[in-house]
Amino acid sequence: MTNKEKMLAGKIYDPNTEELASLRVKAHKLCKEYNATLDGEIEKREAILDEMGIKRGKNVFLLGPIYIDYGCFVTIGENSFANFNLTILDTCPVTIGKNVFMGTGVSIVTPLHPLRYQDRNPFVSEEGYVTDKEYGSPITIEDNCWIASNVTICGGVTIGSGSVIGAGSIVTRSIPKNSLAVGNPCKVIRKITEEDRIKEKLL
Repeated sequence: MTNKEKMLAGKIYDPNTEELASLRVKAHKLCKEYNATLDGEIEKREAILDEMGIKRGKNVFLLGPIYIDYGCFVTIGENSFANFNLTILDTCPVTIGKNVFMGTGVSIVTPLHPLRYQDRNPFVSEEGYVTDKEYGSPITIEDNCWIASNVTICGGVTIGSGSVIGAGSIVTRSIPKNSLAVGNPCKVIRKITEEDRIKEKLL
């Protein structure tokens, strides 16, 4: 397996190979270009996201600034929206469903690092460059979720369809569908039910 294949499969890999380093440099450059655009420059923004390789449905809007590690391992469904300061570290695939709303400062981070410093610290590779050992785990946000401001979603997590994650939560474990979950670590506090209909709130 190549290091790129190992990375996407969640295996230990070398993040500083020429192929992976060049993909990151490209994505970081494109993020900077995207962040220099105005909200109304839709065509320019779309072209930048296309060049980065982000797969997405219709009516996806990333307000910007955005910070994305690769981009080409990200899929976003139609009608999804992200407010300021979306960060995606996609060393493993990141899948965001349809009609997902993300508040300011949301971080979606697939990378993992060894717990023992003996395994984690940088070292000189056989090729003579400094690198380290990394791995990751994919993240999925299913359809119709609301991820509130300053939420961090960690590698290996799936957030079930229709769920709401409260502001400032750190999501370290998967969340079932139609759940209201909050906290650090994020925990389900209850199901979202018909009693939560907005009509009831307006009466």
